[in-house]
Amino acid sequence: MGRIKSALEIALERTESVKSDKAGIDQFEAKQKGKKLANAFLAGGADLGDEIKKSPADQQKSLKQGIFDVLISQVSLPAAKEDEKRIEAAGKGLAIIINDSRFTAMYKQLTGVLSQYLQEAAQYEQAIRQQYAPRLRQKEEELSRRMGREVRIDPFQDPEFTAFFNQHINALKGNYEAALNQVKDEARRLFNN
Repeated sequence: MGRIKSALEIALERTESVKSDKAGIDQFEAKQKGKKLANAFLAGGADLGDEIKKSPADQQKSLKQGIFDVLISQVSLPAAKEDEKRIEAAGKGLAIIINDSRFTAMYKQLTGVLSQYLQEAAQYEQAIRQQYAPRLRQKEEELSRRMGREVRIDPFQDPEFTAFFNQHINALKGNYEAALNQVKDEARRLFNN
C-alpha cells in the first residue's frame, strides 16, 4: 500500500518550482514607494527630485512609474476652484519626472484651459437655471395648489431638470476632456521615452 502524503508535503511539492524573484519584488516595492511619495508630494510634504536621487539607480524607473501613475490620475476636469491647486501640483510633479520643456509649456496651457472650463461651467449652470426657471415655477405652483401650502423645489431634486442640466454640462465637458486627454497622452508618450 502506498504512503499517504500530508497536506504540507503536497503543498511543498507544488511550490518547489516557485522561486522568489528578489529583483521583481524590489521593483514592485519601488513602485509602491513611488505612489506613496507622489501622494506625499501632493499633500505638500515631499521633494520628488531629492527622493528620486536618493533611491538606488536600478529602482528609479519603477519609482518614477509609481509617481507617474498617481500624478497622471490627478489630471482631470476640476469640479471646483479648489481642485485647480491639486491639478497644478500634479503638473509640477509630472514636470519633474518627465523633465521636458515641451511638457511644461503644454501643461501651463492646460491649467489656463481648465480655469476657463470652471468659468464656463459656472456660466452654463447659471444659464441652465435661468432657462429652466419658468418650468420649475410652474411645477412649484402646481404642487402648491395640490398640497394647499407653498412648495419650493430644489432644481437638482427634479429629474427633468437634472437630465436637462446633465445633457448640457456633459456637452461642455466633452469639449474640454478632448484637450485633457491629449495632454495626458502626450505626458505618457514623453514619460515613456
